[in-house]
Amino acid sequence: MALTRNEFEVLHVLSGTSEQVSQRRIARKSGISLGSVNSALASCEQAGLVEDGLITAKGIAALEPYRVDNAVIMAAGLSSRFVPISYERPKGLLRVRGEVLVERQIKQLLKRGITDITVVVGYKKEYFFYLAAKYGVHLVVNDLYAQRNNSWTLWLVRDQLKNTYVCSSDDYFEKNPFERYVYRAYYAASYVSGPTNEWCMESGAGGRITKVTIGGRDSWVMLGHAYFDRAFSERFVDLLGREIDRPETEGKLWESIFAEHLDELDMRIRQYPEGEIHEFDSLDELEDFDPHFIENVDSEVFDNISATLGCGRDEVHDFYPIKQGLTNMSFHFSVGDDEYVYRHPGVGTSKFINRQAETDAEAVASRLGVDPTFVREDPVRGWKISRFVPNARNADPANPEDVRRVMERARTFHESGATIPTKFDFWADGVGYEDLLKGHGPIDIPGYFELREKVARVAEHSQADGYPTVFCHNDYLPLNFLFDEQGDLSVIDWEFAGMGDPGNDTATFIICAQYDEAQGDAAIDAYFGREVTPEERRHFWSRVVLGGWCWYVWALEKEAEGAGVGEWLYIYYSYCVNYIDKVLQAYGEAVGEADETREAC
Repeated sequence: MALTRNEFEVLHVLSGTSEQVSQRRIARKSGISLGSVNSALASCEQAGLVEDGLITAKGIAALEPYRVDNAVIMAAGLSSRFVPISYERPKGLLRVRGEVLVERQIKQLLKRGITDITVVVGYKKEYFFYLAAKYGVHLVVNDLYAQRNNSWTLWLVRDQLKNTYVCSSDDYFEKNPFERYVYRAYYAASYVSGPTNEWCMESGAGGRITKVTIGGRDSWVMLGHAYFDRAFSERFVDLLGREIDRPETEGKLWESIFAEHLDELDMRIRQYPEGEIHEFDSLDELEDFDPHFIENVDSEVFDNISATLGCGRDEVHDFYPIKQGLTNMSFHFSVGDDEYVYRHPGVGTSKFINRQAETDAEAVASRLGVDPTFVREDPVRGWKISRFVPNARNADPANPEDVRRVMERARTFHESGATIPTKFDFWADGVGYEDLLKGHGPIDIPGYFELREKVARVAEHSQADGYPTVFCHNDYLPLNFLFDEQGDLSVIDWEFAGMGDPGNDTATFIICAQYDEAQGDAAIDAYFGREVTPEERRHFWSRVVLGGWCWYVWALEKEAEGAGVGEWLYIYYSYCVNYIDKVLQAYGEAVGEADETREAC
């Protein structure tokens, strides 16, 4: 039988005891008025659900539709705002006030008799595997955690959504919020006075959520777990099925989809007192909650910072992530008034980046004054600390003065006479990336080997030009140039540095600035400080073709590793295929129809 809200609350309280409970205590525990308790008790007694102040077997049966079936704990995400700790372990596995966050939550669920618990993992998934043996939880792997948001996580467990708690692994509940029986779907909420950037909710009759906005003031905000009842789960899964394959849904939270369909989805606000539910959006917030966290956490990152800068862990502060590149993750931090950047190597980068060569190159670039930001790098583990350049800007490839300065800087370190033991060659290194790519299976891209054969011929011509081998950056793109407030220029990120052809750096700049032919010619002229000869121009465009091919194969390998580079895959490819025939013709080769290679590939 369907219960009214007050009948449910009375039966819920009585189900937890074998002794008679006073009406006043029922009112206190249920949160409903004493008059409502009296009325609900009377109706329950009349229906045979309560007898002599105790719940009957019929009353227990009446509660059964409201019994919680299971819980889903979402633990797949990167938690990029929680740097630097999230680089080393998932946020849900942090030990806060002596307890691992996700374990505390699992134990709270088990205490309420909720034993069917699924943890959806993704980032560093293997760190969670022990939970299956320790607590008997089920694990579901979300392999698309880096591309999709938590709506995809729920899609993976859609068959498990019934009377279900939906939780985040990194929440900390002061008091156990879970119950054996729940009347209706809800989202936990805490009141925030003044302005807030959190998800704010407005409600109508019975507390039903009628409006959700990101940001507001003096509002109840989404904070903590949610509960799906069967009716909500059925409707939500149906809506999710209609939305999940749309490109615009890829980055959406499930809460966004809920907010877009409030008229179809009945969910209530469940109000909690301030301080009962904690979500930590940054390390600084966690430190405020647990002042001993930093000194107790097992963190190689903090050890590296302390050892390099000679500071205590408690002196390190002001953490925030910096926009991630194609190969690494970085974050800002401060020690006193000094600001720094910590670079953490990305997944799989050890396969194609020589960290010893990078360390050697950084030392040379620092000595030459080309990269004054460099502090230290570990040539084995690949982490690096640099000085942060406040209010810096990158080079603008549309600004001729910026182009002149970065090209002039390239020629300066090319002609410095500096050397490092490592070589970098677009053709040889591209073949190395190709070998890595073959490790994932045969290369069956249409036209790939026809293009490769042409690239090999360009490499032979380019080598025969006899240009000297010089100290090169080899990843000379606009994002790797920083102009400070005084206009001084730093060239950063020497991951691909090595002794190579002087045309390598202009080539990478042309490709990554996405220049057309006229703009590329102007950049080459800027490098020489004059209009170049046809032979010089031919050689430097040969490096564009070779660079396009090298980075194209590198991008294919990244894609095969599951760390795609998006549109850059085609951009690199296009600079090889669009100019290869013209370069071969400049070297005196007769080539077929220029479009044949382009169409085949």
